[in-house]
Amino acid sequence: MEEKNSNFLYDIISSDLAEGREDHVHTRFPPEPNGYLHIGSLKAIWINATAAKNFDGKFNLRYDDTNPGKEDVEYVDSIYNDISWLGFEPTGGVFYGSDYFGKCYEYAVKLIKEGKAYVCDLTADEMTAYRGTLTEPGKESPWRNRPVEENLELFERMKNGEFPDGAKTLRAKIDMASPNLVMRDPAIFRIRHMSHHRQGDAWCIYPLYDFAHPIQDALEGITHSMCSIEFTNNRPLYDWVVDNIDFEHKPHQYEFARLNVTHTVMSKRYLRALVENGIADGWDDPRLPTLCGLRRRGYTPSALIDFVSRAGVSRAYSIVDYDLLEHCIREELNKTALRRVAVLDPVKVTVTNYPEDKKEYFSLPNNPSDPEAGKREVPFTKCLYIDRDDVSLDPPPKYFRMKKGGEVRLMGSYIVKCEDILTDENGVITEVLCTADLETGCGMPADGRKIKGTIHWLSAADAVKAKVALYDKLFTEADMTKVPSSEYDNYLNPESVKHIDAYLEPSLAEAQDGERFQFVRTGYFCKDTKHENTFNRIVVLKDSKPF
Repeated sequence: MEEKNSNFLYDIISSDLAEGREDHVHTRFPPEPNGYLHIGSLKAIWINATAAKNFDGKFNLRYDDTNPGKEDVEYVDSIYNDISWLGFEPTGGVFYGSDYFGKCYEYAVKLIKEGKAYVCDLTADEMTAYRGTLTEPGKESPWRNRPVEENLELFERMKNGEFPDGAKTLRAKIDMASPNLVMRDPAIFRIRHMSHHRQGDAWCIYPLYDFAHPIQDALEGITHSMCSIEFTNNRPLYDWVVDNIDFEHKPHQYEFARLNVTHTVMSKRYLRALVENGIADGWDDPRLPTLCGLRRRGYTPSALIDFVSRAGVSRAYSIVDYDLLEHCIREELNKTALRRVAVLDPVKVTVTNYPEDKKEYFSLPNNPSDPEAGKREVPFTKCLYIDRDDVSLDPPPKYFRMKKGGEVRLMGSYIVKCEDILTDENGVITEVLCTADLETGCGMPADGRKIKGTIHWLSAADAVKAKVALYDKLFTEADMTKVPSSEYDNYLNPESVKHIDAYLEPSLAEAQDGERFQFVRTGYFCKDTKHENTFNRIVVLKDSKPF
């Protein structure tokens, strides 16, 4: 549970409660169902949900489904599933912005009657030209001073579907000379002859977000409408809508800096393009920053929440190192993940002095840091597999793994001596021949000699074959916020995933989808939920930097 005064938003809430501006806390998360939630969305969810929880308030999930051209039931379902997986219950209820269309229309009529809104015939391009610039005031629309009755009639006809898309908009009448371009008579309703995923064909005009959002907040009793920093310039319009509709309850908007993470992007438009162009293996591709992608890769809700908590809440722009995200899951799995043996790049080892028909079992700990996790039995036979990285024809100084004439401990079992290393015509190692000190199973050599190297191994007869996906960062550039979106493709990491055939210890044949393990000396892996007999690398074993 977060400390109530651990960030500036909590300070605002505490002050509002202490000074009587509010007597309770009610927050909301308003995702647009036009794509899957990503880790940037998680920050907004976490801020709003934990604020409600920590101040004994309520938290709403409200779908911002006011744009029928981009929304789909698939995304509605995925958003709810992600929030449920994270453990954030919408204690105040689940709502849809589209269910307020009638109220938005009613309030728009109210503004027209009060001379605060008008129907405009300018095209989108003309409206942009009339808006002016940061240094020059805008120019009033020729239709700004239409009579109220004419505006009411035209708006009714817009609702009835008498005009094509883009022919007219309803605009708020505010101030074309405002220094804030958002306040220069913004459009609040537009014509879209398009079926809605929830409302069907009931409407052909749709409210814009800046008009609908404050209305929804007010009707739901939201006290603190917390959103990302790009909405700062929109706050005066938010307040204008609340004040001019004259709601008894007046919500307030507060902004925080977005979550930016190195080596990835949060653009749903670009992520959708990766999916639609077949570059990504769906929205749940483990390389994507989507919550379903991170879940499939093996990240846990607690690790993700730990990450956004450590990243912090502020108003200032910052970019958080992806390594911190990896540190959070690594720190958790080090305590919880069962250890298993996997050989990712196998080389055959023959123990020449071990009986051909013998098989014995050695006990290996399921988690050395958790004695209660117990042990499991791993079979040992004459023919084994070890990782190619653990054998060298030309070892460097202080190389303590498999080398000709050298001794090494096979983890949890015998000490073996490398007698010969066989290669093919290209000099690639094909087999290692060694002898075992058969007196050293799970023990030390009788003569007291010290063995400095320990490597993992598998019985070739018992190992199970599986696919392993080695995932890395999606982009080669760390700060993708400095890269124009049109150039994103140029920075895609060609090594972001590598699929290999590997051998695993027998118990992994029974692994459940989504189950996480530490492959000893290699990294943390998760049984893939999408492709059979596949394990995804969550993260490598060690931090690249301290945290």
